Order: sequence, then structure tokens, then C-alpha cells
Amino acid sequence: MEQFRREYSRLCAAAGAAPQEAVLRRLRESGGVRGRLDLAAQSLSLQTCSALGRLLHGAAPFVALALGDCDLSEEGVRLLLHGLCSNTTVKSLDLKGNNLRTVGAEALGKLLRHNKSIRSLTLEWNSLGMWEEGFSFFCQGLGANKFLQQLDLRNNQINHQGAGELAMALTQNSSLQELDLRWNNIGLLGGRALLNCLHSNKTLKRLELAGNNVPGDILKAVEQALDHNQDRETILSEAQNQVYILNKEVLSLKDEKNKQFMDFVDTVDKQKEEKARSERMSAARVSQLQEALNEQHSITNSLKAKLQMTEAALVLSEQKVHNLGELLNAMKQEQTSVAECHFRELQQQKQESAHREGKLLHDLSAASEKNLLLRNQVDELERKCKVQQDQLFQVKEDLTNTAAELKLRAVQAEEHLEMEKRRFKQSLEDMESLRVKEVDRMTQHIEASESSMHDRIQRLEAIKISLEEELSQVKAAALMERGQAEQELIKVRSQARLEEQQRLEHLKEKLRLMTESRDEAQNCCLKQKEMVAEAQAKAKQLSLHTDGLRRRMEELQQDLDSKEEEKVTEVNKVKVELQEQIGHLEAERAAQDGLREKIAALERQLKALSSNHREALLDKEGEISLLLEKLRMKEAEISRLREEEAQRASFLQNAIMAYVQGSPLGTHSSRK
Repeated sequence: MEQFRREYSRLCAAAGAAPQEAVLRRLRESGGVRGRLDLAAQSLSLQTCSALGRLLHGAAPFVALALGDCDLSEEGVRLLLHGLCSNTTVKSLDLKGNNLRTVGAEALGKLLRHNKSIRSLTLEWNSLGMWEEGFSFFCQGLGANKFLQQLDLRNNQINHQGAGELAMALTQNSSLQELDLRWNNIGLLGGRALLNCLHSNKTLKRLELAGNNVPGDILKAVEQALDHNQDRETILSEAQNQVYILNKEVLSLKDEKNKQFMDFVDTVDKQKEEKARSERMSAARVSQLQEALNEQHSITNSLKAKLQMTEAALVLSEQKVHNLGELLNAMKQEQTSVAECHFRELQQQKQESAHREGKLLHDLSAASEKNLLLRNQVDELERKCKVQQDQLFQVKEDLTNTAAELKLRAVQAEEHLEMEKRRFKQSLEDMESLRVKEVDRMTQHIEASESSMHDRIQRLEAIKISLEEELSQVKAAALMERGQAEQELIKVRSQARLEEQQRLEHLKEKLRLMTESRDEAQNCCLKQKEMVAEAQAKAKQLSLHTDGLRRRMEELQQDLDSKEEEKVTEVNKVKVELQEQIGHLEAERAAQDGLREKIAALERQLKALSSNHREALLDKEGEISLLLEKLRMKEAEISRLREEEAQRASFLQNAIMAYVQGSPLGTHSSRK
């Protein structure tokens, strides 16, 4: 913050103006308050606004900027907001009480179009709605913005046309969550425009419309739409959490499989190392034997030379024959003893090689047992997957059944409403015909009949309001039951996912829990059917009551005589009320259509989740098949290595036997 203050002083000096002491004091005070610059209630000059706008390019040492009640000029606002367009750190901006008009609205629209860091914008006590062009530019910037979450537009003189522009911007915006429009002049048309935009905007959670002369029914409809948006966001967050949990579980399963495979590969590598070590030992022993044989061969060659020399000596002197014979016998005895020693060593080496082969066979049998255990585990996992697929199929069937029942109930309710409309229209036609026929008859009891008619109409309106409340309660109960069923389905899925990592006993217990939850869902459906039956019975009773009232009205109409103009005015009032009621019914029907769309979206989400689950299962099966193929390859390599070792041992044995038989020692021992 100190560097920011120095840069501000430098820019003011470069512009030929002295820096404002109030701004410098606030900058020094905000040095200890991390992340906020408060310049509220300070009269900022044009040079100060220009310097601050140039300093706000890029990054700034604070995340909140308060400029409320600063008496900013149009040019100063433009310079400040132009600097904020490329800012990347400020997240909260307060511009209340600055009397922003056309230029300010256009600068705000440009700011919303280009800035990507501001999340909260306060514009209370300004005059943005007085000029339509500037406010339309502001609304265009709001529609193009994808990052703003909170917007305060209280006391900005926004009329119904500005509310229409704002509604068009909200249809395009997908990030705004809170909007405050209190104490403006929106009126009935503006309220309807905002209500219509909520059908396409699914992110707005809070909308304040107090002090705008908006009717109560529109306010209630707006609250219902906002509640629907909140419910939709909670459902989406829950679905995302479930997908995240499922991905975590799939990754953990993959890690476990990889660990098992790596352990198996390590064991195979260890066996290979032991086998190579044994091969090296056997090769060393064979080299040692070869060296011993070479030494024996050299000894035999020296003995042959000595024999030749003795034979020459025998020709020269016959006297030394006896001594040479004794020496030869001694040498032969030594050779036989040496040959016997070598033969014993060879037998010992054969026994050791046989013992090593037995150890290798034992290790191979252990590895084959491990392979069998792994195959059994794979079979168990496949059985578990099949059981879970069956459970998912049953749950989907239950969902389709409940959805079909709800659709049938909605169709029945619509048919019942249409029948009531037809009956009411017929009754109105009958009333008009009787009024035309018997207007000239009755001249007495006019005041008493009018008062009784007013009482009857009020009673009928109260009965109709109670009926509408009961219908709304029944719809809310159906929605609650549907939400409970969906929550129970989500719980069942999470339980099924967790049961993959447990044993068969836990699977049985969770199947029992699933059956209990299904029974509860069926009980809830039965309760809903009973509630619908009760509502139908109440509707029948009310229809009977309305028939009795209709008869009473016909009797009273026989008593009517004059005042045709007053009757016409009363009938027109009734028609207007009926049109309003029909409008309410159409609004309820539109709400039902929205609920149906939500149900279809939830079903699509369920299908997507099930497809993802199936893909994960297919991936697991592919990994298991790859592991099995690798096991088969390892077994084939082990068998091939075993055959090669046997061939090598047989070759070594044949070579040693051939060498022993072909050597002079072998011939001498055979002759002996």
C-alpha cells in the first residue's frame, strides 16, 4: 500500500496537481487493513480519479474498493471505471450515492463487459434508470458478464421499461445470484417481465422487489421461481458430490488393482531373480567341474609321457622293470582313488541340482495357487457386479412406475379442472338466459336479494380459495414425496456403491434395507393415492354444494325484477374475476409444466449416472481380462523356462557322461 501511495503522489505531480491530503490519509490508514481501500465520503477531484484509474490497471494491493458518496463527476467516473476494466484483484466495488447518469451507466456497462474479477457491485442511490439509452447499455454489459454474483440497484429510478431491459439481460446472464431492486418504480409490467425471465435464468437465488408497486401474486410467483432455482442448485450440487464420490471410489479400486498387480509382478520378478541366481550358481559349478576335468586331463597326459619314458627305459635296461611296474601300480591306484572322488562329487552335485529343482517346483505350485486365488476373487467381483446391476434395474423400474403414477394423477387433475370450467361456463350461460327471461317479472325484495347475493358470492370465493389452497397443498405434498423418493434412491445408490467393498454378509443386510426402503416408497405412494382420493371426495362434496347453491341462485333470480344495469355490472365483475382465476390456473399449469421438465432433467441425469457406472464396470472387466492374459503369459514363460532348464540339465548330464566315458580314466575303469 505504501508503494501505491507513492505512485499516486508521483502521478499527481506529473499531472501538475497536488495530491489530495484526504486520499493520502486514507491510504496510510488502510495500510494496516489488509485488502480494502475506503475512500467513502471523500470529494475526489478529476486529477485524483485519473491517477487512481491509471494505478488500477492490472493488479492492485487490495480486493475491495469503497467510493460511496464521493460526488464523482461524469468524466471522473469514466476514468476510474476505465482503469478497473483490466484490473484482476478487486472483487468488491461500492459506488453508492454518486448520482451516476448516462456516461456513468455506459462506463459501468463497459466495465461489466471486460472485467473478470468483480463479484459484488453496489450502485445504491444513483440515477441509472432515468436515461433509457445509458441503462440499456448497462444491461447489455450485465448480460455479457459471466463473473458478477451480487448487484445492488436500490433507489435508481428504474421504471417498467428499465425492468424489461434488465430482464433481457438476466436471460443471458449465468452468474448473478443476488439482485436488489428495492425502492424503484418497476410496477406491474416490470414485475411480469422479471417473472418471465426467471423461467430461463436458473442461477438467481435472491431478488428483492419491495417498494416497487408490484402485485402480491407476482411477488409470490417470483419467490416460487427463486425457490425452484435454489432447489435445482442443491440437486446439482448433490449430483456433483455423488459423481465425485463415485470417481473417488473407482480410482481407489483402480489403485488397489494396480497394487495387487504390482505385487504379483514383484513376486514374479523375485522368482526370476532367484532362478537367474541358481542358473549362475550352476554355471559356476559346471565351470569348476570343467577346470577339474582339464586338470585331470593334463595329469593323464603327463602320465602318458612318463609311460613312454619308462617303456624306453625298459628297452635300455631290463633291470628297472620291476621298480617301474611298482611305480605304475601306485600311480594307477592314485588315479582310481581320484576318479572315485570325482564320481562322488558328481553325485553330490546331481543331488543338489535335484533338490533345487524340487524347490523351484514348490515355488511354481505356490504361484499357481496364488493365481487360483486371484481368479476366485475376480469371479466374486463379477458376481457382485451382477447383483448390483440387478438392484439398479429394480430401482429404475420403481422410478418409472412412480413417474407414470404421478403423470396419471396430473392428467386426472387437469381433466377435473377442465370439467369444473365447463360446468361453470354452462352455469353462467344458464344464469344469463334466466336473467333475460325473468328481468320484467320481479320488482320487490331487490335490496335483500342483492345483499344475499353478495354474501353468497363472498362465500363462494372463500370456498374457491380454500379449494385452491388444498390443491396447492396436495401438489406440495406430491413434490415432497417425489423429493423423498429421489433422496431415498440416492441413498440406495451410495449404499450399493459402498457394498462393493464389503463381504457377502453386508450385501445381504443392505439388500434387506433396500427392500424396506422400497416398501416405504410403496407406502408413500399408497398415502399419496389416499390423499388424492380424499381430495376427489372433497371436490365431489364441493360440487354438490355448488349445485345446491346454483339451485338457490335460480330461485333468487326468479325474485329479481329490475335494475338491469346493476346486474350487468355485477355479471361483468364476475367475468373479470373468472378471467383472473383462469389466469391463476394457467400459471399453475405452467408451474406444473416446469416441474415436469425438472423431472425429465432428473431422469436424464439418472440415465447419465447409470451409463457412467456401466462404463466404469466395463473398464474394470477389461482390466481384469488384461490381468488374466498377463497371468497366462507369465505361466507360459515359467513353463518354457522350466523346459529349458530341464533340457540344459539333460544336456549337461549327457555331456559329462560322454566326457567321462571318452576320457582315459573312463576306459581304464571300464577295463578294470
